[in-house]
Amino acid sequence: MSQKSLEIDYKWMNLAYSLALQAYEEDEIPVGAVIIAQNKVIAKAYNQTERLTDVTAHAEILAITAASEYLGSKYLTNCTLYVTLEPCVMCAGALAWSQISRIVFGAKDISRGFSRLEQNVLHPKTQIISGIMAEECEELLKRFFTKLRT
Repeated sequence: MSQKSLEIDYKWMNLAYSLALQAYEEDEIPVGAVIIAQNKVIAKAYNQTERLTDVTAHAEILAITAASEYLGSKYLTNCTLYVTLEPCVMCAGALAWSQISRIVFGAKDISRGFSRLEQNVLHPKTQIISGIMAEECEELLKRFFTKLRT
């Protein structure tokens, strides 16, 4: 990966992280997501399962819906999702159906992340990059769950 593309990944992950901070402030699990097409933000979202009382209101699902609406297409080819936490199986399935080209995530989700499955649930052409801002993303999640338990 070139230095330029790494800088771009950090730029957009920082935006996703700022959305995760917003979720944290609203007592939602702090996950933020941004979808980029042609170096432009076409969707951004954060977890809103509590606010919307909807277990499917994950950042990725909300971002997919917004991006599809923006593009007028159910397919997100030539788009990149930046998300602070590895997508769960539900979100990975939706991302597969969207045929998104690239997923960049921060923290790994050992208990619920899609990569724990033996079978790849993503579209076969989807490129996956992990670990961008992983420490910051993990720390925010740890703070949230510590706060929740006290």
